[in-house]
Amino acid sequence: MKASYGCWLLLLILAISLKDHCLCGADPTDGFTPVPLTDDNFDLQKPYNVPLSERYNYSDGVRSLWVYNKDKPFKPDSGTRPRTEIRIKGHDYSSGVWQFEGYTFVPKGTSGVTIMQIHGAAEGATSLQLRIYDGNMRYYKYNLIATDLYDKWFRVNVIHDVDKGKITVFIDGEEKFVVNDQGPGDLYFKCGVYAAPAKSSNYMESSWRDIKLFKK
Repeated sequence: MKASYGCWLLLLILAISLKDHCLCGADPTDGFTPVPLTDDNFDLQKPYNVPLSERYNYSDGVRSLWVYNKDKPFKPDSGTRPRTEIRIKGHDYSSGVWQFEGYTFVPKGTSGVTIMQIHGAAEGATSLQLRIYDGNMRYYKYNLIATDLYDKWFRVNVIHDVDKGKITVFIDGEEKFVVNDQGPGDLYFKCGVYAAPAKSSNYMESSWRDIKLFKK
């Protein structure tokens, strides 16, 4: 009888342990519904005076984007910094809870560059910019989000709860940063390389794969 009781107690402890483990290991996409994406949803922006093939490559599911600090903007009448970016079109949003997911690779030397952003805000152009400075990720040029990101693939998940005005950033499935957004607007996701206002390296590159959108 004692042995039987001991076995049941052991099973109970194991079950509780597994439950706690599952809670701790929750994925950022849990509870979200995938949003279908096709090639038509990937709108490429690059310096207006060079062919796309000189700033972008898509091979074996990997989208590589690069730009130079002295490149032209994406259109002649723009005063913005150089970029080669993917603009997710067809899924602009202004309410609800939306999530971007992608795996990215940033080579050593790329610095002073936005690799992912939420475009649109009540004031200003963007609600979020994730920038790389010397291998570390920052919120714009301010809060440190993650370190030691050069020369390896890492997963980026960004959840935007528009109704609550909150943005949450996950790196490799771990919550790293929560911030208030910049107010409502016509919102959409972008990724690639967009030179920061200052302290950009001469050459900037990021590669992306398995880009997905989710919503609630």
